[in-house]
Amino acid sequence: MRDPRGNREPRGGRNGHRGTESRARPARSPGHAARIGVCLASAAVLVVAGTGWLAGHWIGDGLTTSRALDALREKAPRKEDDSVNILLIGLDSRKDMNGRDLPRQFVQEELHAGSSAIGGYNTNTLILVHIPAGGGRVTAFSIPRDDYVTVPGGRGEHKIKEAYGLAKAEAEDRLAAEGVRGAELEHRSREAGRETTLATVQEFLGVPIDHFAEVNLLGFYDIAKVLQPIPVCLRHAVHDHYSGADFPAGRQELDARRSLAFVRQRHGLVNGDLDRTHRQQAFLSSVLHKLTSQGAWGDLDKLEGLLDVVKKDVVLDDQWDLLDFARQVPNLTGGNAEFHTLPIAGFASRKGEAVNLVDPERIRSIVRALTDHRRPPDPEPSAAPAPPLPADASSTTVEVRNASGVSGAAAAESRALSALGYTPGGIANAPAATATTVTHGDGADAAARHIAARLGADPVRDSAVPARHVVVTLGTAPRTPRPAGDTSARPVVPDGSGRLPDDAFHGQAVRMGGVTCVD
Repeated sequence: MRDPRGNREPRGGRNGHRGTESRARPARSPGHAARIGVCLASAAVLVVAGTGWLAGHWIGDGLTTSRALDALREKAPRKEDDSVNILLIGLDSRKDMNGRDLPRQFVQEELHAGSSAIGGYNTNTLILVHIPAGGGRVTAFSIPRDDYVTVPGGRGEHKIKEAYGLAKAEAEDRLAAEGVRGAELEHRSREAGRETTLATVQEFLGVPIDHFAEVNLLGFYDIAKVLQPIPVCLRHAVHDHYSGADFPAGRQELDARRSLAFVRQRHGLVNGDLDRTHRQQAFLSSVLHKLTSQGAWGDLDKLEGLLDVVKKDVVLDDQWDLLDFARQVPNLTGGNAEFHTLPIAGFASRKGEAVNLVDPERIRSIVRALTDHRRPPDPEPSAAPAPPLPADASSTTVEVRNASGVSGAAAAESRALSALGYTPGGIANAPAATATTVTHGDGADAAARHIAARLGADPVRDSAVPARHVVVTLGTAPRTPRPAGDTSARPVVPDGSGRLPDDAFHGQAVRMGGVTCVD
């Protein structure tokens, strides 16, 4: 068959080179939990790479590969070294590789994931993994699924998760009009979705994507079945009937079905989807920890089962030399990898939907700071540094008022500030206003400067505000983070140890190689 560009797709080759997306085997069993399939797909990819001789012996031409990166390589931002950037993509689709619906009863009862018609082709998990040239600390960036960004191809602004589905639907309509049907229609339109997702992320983060791995909902369940039970740890007990998450606090081991609930939960979490990214990161860390600490690398039955799932449920780019990638596996499994969640600038309503506002320049600055391994330039002497998060943030109470007209905006901002360490105060609605304002009482100067910079406002002292209190009023105008006294966001510059400011990311980093406790 031909790909969306009309090029002939070669048959599969050894070591993942020049395979064909159109030759995926039909699914053996239904399955998979929404939104986070990439976690175990990543582990499966590591299994393939980490057992080089095994991969070369067993995989042969069975990998499902894609040429979606071909169109992006010439347009990619320049890279100064031989580091590698890998995008991990998790599709929220209740369909198999050929576009067939997964059995309804299985989706509802085993996966607790609603109807087979839900989900479409949203990429609800996007994680960029950066591997330095010659080894060293691996850094990964989770991109919140509701970030409102520009989708290339003249498509305007949308949630980043929608780029795949938008392009797939356009290609599907065009191909169907040309007479393409069945599995070929599915494969070729998905290829268009991949191309647009890769282009969107590459433009948003400002770094080239060298390789990618994609998994749908079916793959997560299949891999979890091979690896179960999987250890996780929660700081608090949770009960969420939407995802089926019903867990006590503390360390515990989960089977495949409960693993899906663990990584799917967002209701009941302080920061919703943003906190769910930490679940994804912690789950991946636990999987890699189990593979290493319990000798799963040497369990041939497990490895064969994982390799079968990779062949059946995972799509890789056709230029990825997995045997070469095997050299980086010790860094990922040995604790020398750190996962971060990229920050947002606030919340808003666009086209009738709640979205995350983002500052693309700040995002690119953060990603560049941790992926450009040359000595970073010193900031200009005239550049006022962004106010740091106060060490005593918990002693400041922050009240949030909603004058934006966006339902839930004040509650969401209060949760975000609480996650940074501030003490949440009252939440209320206020008369509509354009500008976002930050006022404060005595003893809250540092906190007000930090919060105002985060929201793109200027702090104002107000004698009517109690001591150690800050009052935030969210206006209708878009909010862009910036250093105090400046009208534009300045680059994020790491300190002498290579670390970024505490508020550069959402929440704390998750270190790979162990069982990390999360909310």
